[in-house]
Amino acid sequence: MSKPYTRLTEPLVREGGELRPVSWEEALDRAAEGLDRARRHPAGATSTYGMFSCSKATNEMNYVAQKFARVVMGSNNVDSCNRT
Repeated sequence: MSKPYTRLTEPLVREGGELRPVSWEEALDRAAEGLDRARRHPAGATSTYGMFSCSKATNEMNYVAQKFARVVMGSNNVDSCNRT
């Protein structure tokens, strides 16, 4: 019998391989720092930003996702499974 999943009630961050609870402010700050690092990564580097959106999302949500990737992150690496 599989173990039932429990819903997260607070954000978690990984430090030293362990997850620890943090405030929403810290979690959002860390997410913003990670996105900023990805955005500033030099072109041609081994790690760049890409966006993959879902065909089950609305057209409006897919539009926002590609706009975020292109305008905010400066990446043309956008794809979705809408073509399948």
